[in-house]
Order: sequence, then structure tokens, then C-alpha cells
Amino acid sequence: MTELPVGIVGGGILGLAIGRELTHRHPGLAVHVYEKEDELAAHQTGHNSGVVHAGIYYKPGSLKAKLCTRGRLLLRDFCAARGVPYDECGKLVVAVDQGELGRLDALERTAADNGVPGLRRLDSAGIAGIEPHAAGLAALHSPATAITDFVAIANAYADDIRAGGGEISLSAPVTGIQRRGGAVEVATPAGTRRVGRLVICAGLQADRIGVDIDGAAGPRIVPFRGEYLLVSDAKRDLVRGLIYPVPDPRYPFLGVHFTRRVSGDVDVGPNAVLALDREGYRRAAVNLRDVASTVTWPGFWRMAGRHWRTGIGEVRGSLSVKAYMRAASRYVPAIGPADVRRGGCGIRAQAVDRDGSLVDDFRIVADDGIVSIRNAPSPAATSSLAIAEHVVDRIDLTRTT
Repeated sequence: MTELPVGIVGGGILGLAIGRELTHRHPGLAVHVYEKEDELAAHQTGHNSGVVHAGIYYKPGSLKAKLCTRGRLLLRDFCAARGVPYDECGKLVVAVDQGELGRLDALERTAADNGVPGLRRLDSAGIAGIEPHAAGLAALHSPATAITDFVAIANAYADDIRAGGGEISLSAPVTGIQRRGGAVEVATPAGTRRVGRLVICAGLQADRIGVDIDGAAGPRIVPFRGEYLLVSDAKRDLVRGLIYPVPDPRYPFLGVHFTRRVSGDVDVGPNAVLALDREGYRRAAVNLRDVASTVTWPGFWRMAGRHWRTGIGEVRGSLSVKAYMRAASRYVPAIGPADVRRGGCGIRAQAVDRDGSLVDDFRIVADDGIVSIRNAPSPAATSSLAIAEHVVDRIDLTRTT
């Protein structure tokens, strides 16, 4: 086994889960996590909806389907062992008009193929029995869908890394990576360190770090800002669990939905608006480098040419709470524009291929001692422990350096 440490770029939930799996599977192996921010889970992990998915949406046989199914079970057990909140509040995926019933049928078949536990088809009366204030013609009910605190989980993973002898460096941006002499040199402002193997879990910066390693310009990260509205205290008890629309299969986004948090808050959202700053959580944030990265990628223009009408609709909802709630209120009519206020937002690292395709499945590339996670959107947090197993399976520690 290599005597050099294994380096991990990124202190989000995936990087920490992989570091934890390495320390558990290989006691005594040195693991070093590099995080550029001054805290862990600062970006996608810390700005997501907190939903633990049950596998309803994902193409059977895909990495998403396989790793979400296993990951949910591992995560549930981990939360129980560590005292992290985990509430199986359940989810309804609701069709509100006849035109959505065919898509609901297809979704039911996908969920059945993925072995989603306890899944039931409901009519209007069945919907009312689960969510008395929800409206719809038919729905799928997933009782195993849960909510949790992914930041708390990420920090628990970090505790396990440290307990296993691993190191976590904060405020340590990786400024260079180079293969040299059978090892990998990782440069940070504090200096250069040799590692035997390297795992890149850079999230919103995955393409920039990845291209330095494998030379592949794509897929390119095109960031989308997901904005939330917060339901007033007076109305939040109208939502017991999670209420989702039937998703449009052309997009990897699930549509604006009602989400109960483990804190008791209820959010509406997120939408999906093209972001002009990969790490800008203010509505007016602009980063010229990020804008240039998006508009110089041929895949962006091909994507925009296909989906510009949807994009305009998302911008309209972003600018107007009334427009935002016009769609959401179809599912819970008693919650309208007057019952919400603007909440937080997150940035989704959406990978786009050169042909304009929105990369849907997880994309994990392994080559010559380096594993690079090029695309890991939702349900990556749900799947984190299973993704860690999958990645560590691909790290060859038997070759000496």
C-alpha cells in the first residue's frame, strides 16, 4: 500500500464522505482534505433543501438509481447512530391536470423499477388523507422520503476523518495539481504536498480543476441559482411533509415544491435561474470569469437555443413573488403570495456537455491515480456514503509510489 497520503480536494459532503470511507476501510492510511473556504460544507451542501430522496426519478440502472437506493439506507442508519435529525415525513408527487397523468404513470414505473419502498398511487381523496390542504387529481406517495440536516452530517463525517487520524485543512485552496514521479503534487498557498492518490470533489469548480488533470474541456459547469421562499409561521402547518410537481423529463430539475425542514420551517422552491456567479448567493452577484466560462462554452448556446422559453419563465418567477407562487399555489391553494417571503438560495453545479445536453447522471472519472467527480447533483447528498464506497473501490492503493 502507498505510504503517501490520499488527498481530497473539497470539503463538501462528498469529499468528507470519501475521506471517512478511506479512514474506515484502511485504518492507518493518511488522508488529507483540502477545503478552500474557512468552514466545511459552505456551498452546495450548505444550501440544499435537506431532502433525502428515495429513488423515484432516476433512470433504472444508472449510477444515480443504484447509489441513491443504497445511500439512503446507509444515511438513515448513520443519522440514527449519530443522533442527527432524520424525519421520514414522506413525499407526494402530484399531478394537477390531465396532461400530467401520463408523466405520472411513467414516473410510477421508474420508481417501481428502482424499488422505491412503500410507493402508492393516490387519487384526490388519498391526497387529502396525506396532505389535507394539497390539491391534485392523482399523486405518488413515497413514505420513505425524508428530511435531514446535511451540514450536521458533513461535520459528523469530518469528525470521523479526524478520529481516524486524517487531516482537514480549511482556507486551503488548491492552486495546482501535477503528476510527478508516480505521485501527485498538490499546491496550496501554504506550500506543495505529495500525495499518492487524489480525489477531486470540487463541486462548482469541478470542471476547472478537472481539465487541469484530464485535459477534457467538458462537461462545463453552468451554474443555476435556486431561490427559496419561506412560508409564514401562520401557514406552515398547512404542509405536513413534501409536495412536489410531476417533473418535466427534459430537465434534471424537479420543479418548485413545498419542503418541510427539520427546523420546522417550510420552503417553497427552488426555481432554476441561470447564475452569473458560481458562488454568489446574492441575487445581483456577478463574476466576470464565471460569465465568460458560461458564454464561451458551445454547449451553453445549444442548451439555451432549446430551452430559452423555460429560462424566461424562471427569470419571471425570480423577479416576481406573485409569478413564482402562481405555479406553486396550484398544489397548496391556501398558500399564496401574501403568505411567503424571500428566503435563501443555493447554486447548482449543472454539468453541460458540448452538444448542449444537461448531464443527468453522476459522472466519475478515474485515471492514473486521480479520481475526478465531474458531475454530482442531487441526489448526491442522499447518496454520499454510497458514492464514497463507489469511489474508494476505484482507488488502487496497492501500487507503491
